[in-house]
Amino acid sequence: MRTLVIGDIHGGYRALKQLLERLDLQPDDQLIFMGDYVDGWSESYEVIETLISLSRKRKLDNHTAPIFLRGNHDELVLDFLVKGEENEQWLYHGGSSTVKSYADRTDAEIAIHVAFLTDGLINFHEDRNNGYFHAGFHNLNGPHYEYYKNLPYWDRSLWEMALCIDPNLDVDHPRFPNRLKLYKEIFIGHTPTTRLDSMEPLNAANIWNVDTGAAFTGPLTALCVETKEFWQSDPLPGLYPDEKGRN
Repeated sequence: MRTLVIGDIHGGYRALKQLLERLDLQPDDQLIFMGDYVDGWSESYEVIETLISLSRKRKLDNHTAPIFLRGNHDELVLDFLVKGEENEQWLYHGGSSTVKSYADRTDAEIAIHVAFLTDGLINFHEDRNNGYFHAGFHNLNGPHYEYYKNLPYWDRSLWEMALCIDPNLDVDHPRFPNRLKLYKEIFIGHTPTTRLDSMEPLNAANIWNVDTGAAFTGPLTALCVETKEFWQSDPLPGLYPDEKGRN
């Protein structure tokens, strides 16, 4: 069995389609999508439609069902679809492309996506002493103790802390953060590795970041949890030559 974590898609349907083809999926592969399926490139609707279809097909075929984490952008899009909220910062950071993507959809089509974004996503996932988050968590006792339940898909402090840890520091050292000791390994997206001039997954302490900047200039990435082998789409600007992606 492979556990495959897939980074932030941000409306890049062409990258998602390409990556799924390159993965050569097997019936017992566990797919974990890390959130932020929307906002950026022009095909947010198509991304959500593909994820719904993929989940439905794998269940019908008795294959392992995908797990979908909730990202901060997914929450903002849900607010738009349900309440008509158009947060100015959201529109600037990719939301305007999603508004256009849903402009000509029927009420029935939108209702299916609202149901997926409401009931089909989870805030975090735990398995075999590993933790999976769109962003991270803040509470020293772990995500189950968060006062604000949306922190697992908004928090950046976990990744920022990991980047500051001496790479030679052993996990048993008293200065190693107790928050990180709650899991064997932690897998996140949310903060693009392109900010650190990398288009590949990055490891800091026991955290793996698989957001390789697909919203901007990077590719979409899938990482195998067990082996750390990874697969990538082409960089998104080449797949959408007439667009510029997120700001």
